[in-house]
Amino acid sequence: MKTRPGVRAKRQTRAKRMAASRPLSRNQAEGKRAPRTNFGRSRRNVRKVMPDLRPFWRAGQLAGNQFREDADNLNKHASDTWQVHAANLPEQISYESALQAGRAFVQGYAKSSGHLPEIVPLPLRHVAAAVVCACNEESTLGQVLVQLGRLPLRDIVVVLNGTTDNSLERVLEQPGITLVYEPERAGHDVGRALGAKMTDAESVLFVDGDMVIPAEQLAPFLFAIDRGQDVALNDLTSLLPPFAKQDEVSRIKAYLNHTLGRRDLGSNSMTAVPHALSRRMIQAVKPASLVVPPKAQMLAIKQGLKVSAPCQVDVIRSNRLRAGNTGSGNDVARLILGDHLEALASWMGTSEHALRTNLPSRAEVAYRRNVR
Repeated sequence: MKTRPGVRAKRQTRAKRMAASRPLSRNQAEGKRAPRTNFGRSRRNVRKVMPDLRPFWRAGQLAGNQFREDADNLNKHASDTWQVHAANLPEQISYESALQAGRAFVQGYAKSSGHLPEIVPLPLRHVAAAVVCACNEESTLGQVLVQLGRLPLRDIVVVLNGTTDNSLERVLEQPGITLVYEPERAGHDVGRALGAKMTDAESVLFVDGDMVIPAEQLAPFLFAIDRGQDVALNDLTSLLPPFAKQDEVSRIKAYLNHTLGRRDLGSNSMTAVPHALSRRMIQAVKPASLVVPPKAQMLAIKQGLKVSAPCQVDVIRSNRLRAGNTGSGNDVARLILGDHLEALASWMGTSEHALRTNLPSRAEVAYRRNVR
């Protein structure tokens, strides 16, 4: 229906008079712009306010002025000074906001020093370490260690087992590495258990020597543990096909989580890297349990520890293909299936989850179904 111009003008004038009669808000009275609101989400999920980045930029500029050309390591100096100023960040700050503050610090540092530090300015409140398991990874191991060197880690533990190539030389080229050398092949899971015992860091990141993952993608796992999580898994859910098209390994991972009452974890498991653990978790389940990752995950959930999958790294397409992990029913798949069955058996064997001995037979189940 069309409206006459005169009527429309009267309506607009009336709207203006009503708006003028309303009392001014505090922001309007002080000449400030009203804050943005997100009506599409609940009030609990309001966008978090970014911290003022200028103090961090100035702090980086001051730290850069203190850098000397004869310093041993530019990255170490920048990382150490950043951790001091990172203590001023709020405890409940989001990962994205914390990283923005760190980048502002690095920009200020580069402006005054003339050198751009190759670090990920991750604000950590506790000591962190990384464990690398490798066997014949000379082509990738060096770059894996380079990326870990960009993170604020106190310890980097490399577990070489069954190596016959030049992987040992690649490790010795990098300074400050703790090396665990085992001539016989022990497997990645055993290597992680050994590495966890070689450091007392409160946050431990686990990676493999055959996958070069940028430090920026590894940082969220450490941040999650540093801020209170006990197990930070790699969230591969969106990379998997629908359940009907999944392989038996993905299905048994989801089945274990469902049995443990953690359906939200999907097929995410400690068998996949990268993942990170807290010292509290390692001590609670014992380092030896890491030899069977699904069992360690079960123990963590059973003891009420905080288990989540906070971020995603696509290791499915980048996973190195070997003779033992390709094809249906390959050696690696059978090993993972067996580990999950062991975790399920251990869970069912506990007193509070023990199976009843008077379970109905198949004939009884069929009879009850048919009489309905």
